Amino acid sequence: MRSLLVIGYKQTDLGIFTEKDPRIPIIKKAIRRDMIHFLEDGVEWFVFTGNLGFESWSLEVLKELKTEGYSFQMATLLLFENQGQHWKEQQQEKLAAFKNLDYVKAAYPSYENPGQFRDYNQFLAANTDGAYLFYDPENETNLKYLVNILLKREGYTIKALTFDDLNEIAENF
Repeated sequence: MRSLLVIGYKQTDLGIFTEKDPRIPIIKKAIRRDMIHFLEDGVEWFVFTGNLGFESWSLEVLKELKTEGYSFQMATLLLFENQGQHWKEQQQEKLAAFKNLDYVKAAYPSYENPGQFRDYNQFLAANTDGAYLFYDPENETNLKYLVNILLKREGYTIKALTFDDLNEIAENF
């Protein structure tokens, strides 16, 4: 697996509204463990969609790993060029981090029709080898549309971070 799509819950989906939330270090510890495994397995590219929450925490962990000597590339494939234009200042800083990676591109200038979401999701699935996913189908969000496309793709690898994984880490934290 050369390229890995990193997707999952936004912080608001998890009821996390501050960077001081005690769950974030536990989530980041799980992300770090999994990212090291991916790197040891030969992942060369980590691909983001520029969302806050799981993706931004994953980006922070990967930047730490890069300073520790791991070698890999990161890309952000935004849905729209104007993504996040109405976000608050702290959120804009996180978006700026996504826009400062090895490769950054937007699929569309701005929203025109609902078909853009489907086409974007299909593009993500077709242009990555696997996904690192923090999502539980029993706690649905709009992410379900992308997840369904990924599950149907033959030979596509999905590694899920589960709430059980997080509970196990929290017990040993």
